[in-house]
Amino acid sequence: MTRPHVPYEPIAWADGAVRLLDQTALPEETRTLALGSVDEVAEAIRVMRVRGAPAIGITAAYGLALAAHLAPQGPDGTAAKAVHRAAEVLAATRPTAVNLRWAIDRVLRAIAGYEGEATVRAAALAEARAIHEEQHDADRAMAEAGAVLFPPGATVLTHCNTGPLATGGLGTALGVIVEGYREGRVAHVYADETRPRLQGARLTAWELQQHGVPFDLIADAAAASLLAAGRVQAVIVGADRIARNGDTANKVGTLGLAVLAQHYGVPFYVAAPVSTFDFDKPDGAAIPIEERDASEVLEVGGVRVAAPGASALNPAFDVTPAPLVTAFVTEAGVLRPPFEEPLGMLAARAAALKRERAG
Repeated sequence: MTRPHVPYEPIAWADGAVRLLDQTALPEETRTLALGSVDEVAEAIRVMRVRGAPAIGITAAYGLALAAHLAPQGPDGTAAKAVHRAAEVLAATRPTAVNLRWAIDRVLRAIAGYEGEATVRAAALAEARAIHEEQHDADRAMAEAGAVLFPPGATVLTHCNTGPLATGGLGTALGVIVEGYREGRVAHVYADETRPRLQGARLTAWELQQHGVPFDLIADAAAASLLAAGRVQAVIVGADRIARNGDTANKVGTLGLAVLAQHYGVPFYVAAPVSTFDFDKPDGAAIPIEERDASEVLEVGGVRVAAPGASALNPAFDVTPAPLVTAFVTEAGVLRPPFEEPLGMLAARAAALKRERAG
């Protein structure tokens, strides 16, 4: 599959290090980090130097390859033990994004049965690269499948950040939007600022500029009036984890958009790769929701904006019930309700692929 041009490289493996475009520095500075230890990779995931479920998974996979690469020379099995120790460290960094555990498990399965140091290193890196390449292909398929959902000349609203920064490929929801713009279906984008970490203001706005897509940044609370006025023809977001019944965990604020979209008769799409579906979770109640430091709400850019002594609650995600989702856009195609049959087929396919890789 021909890979479309992306004018920046969010994640790469080069010269024995994991290289990341530091998302905490954007948009003021375009800074690439060379991470040379597992602890540095874990810190980058934890403090959101890299974020977005697929990108977190790819970074963790390269982190395991790094662990194998750094393992000291010793008896056969040393590199494999280093990878397993690194897996425990990396798996603890972010609880909600299912791609993290999914990617780690893939690399662990890939090295299973190998003891020779060179073969473990080669297998870990090959699997990490395969995960990254597959994400590019999945993003391309999602973009093509999802772009046709927009009517020509549509204004589309999105939340948080779902571009190449979030996937290491072309992006999920933002990849669909960019493809829609290239096809003449998307004329304009409204991007929520996405409080409290402002991923929309800092990252989505920057990515839309890089791709030349016309947009306006809006306060999160402005979305309701725009939907009410008929100025939005579609809402499309990404996901960090999707339960077996279609309940979807995504950046906090997504649930409110879904309720508004249903009320005003605007389609609400979720774009996510199959790896984001967690078929072991029956519904949204089983999805762990990360709560982050209160300072993210009380401060902006390190400057306190809340009243002295104020406390804050900071859930990083919320769960949108499946009945509010118009359709899921995946690399396997567009899934429409009732979701029981298509999601059951996806679950069976994922289980078969897992057995094939384990064998």
